[in-house]
Amino acid sequence: MDPEAARTARESLDLAFHMSNVLDAGIDRHTLSVLIALCDMGVNPEALAAVVKELSREPPSSETITSGNKS
Repeated sequence: MDPEAARTARESLDLAFHMSNVLDAGIDRHTLSVLIALCDMGVNPEALAAVVKELSREPPSSETITSGNKS
């Protein structure tokens, strides 16, 4: 990727991340980057939004909780 394209991509991600924060979407920068890349690859953005909503509603599984407590 040429430097100008990289700069534009970084600025676009910055803007999208700022919008996400203003909307209090709770999406971190890395996740947002992955979602944008998936959209660029042709994944339906409405389907991605539905998945993100569903995942944010789900309580953490007991496996996630117990794996965080291992010493």
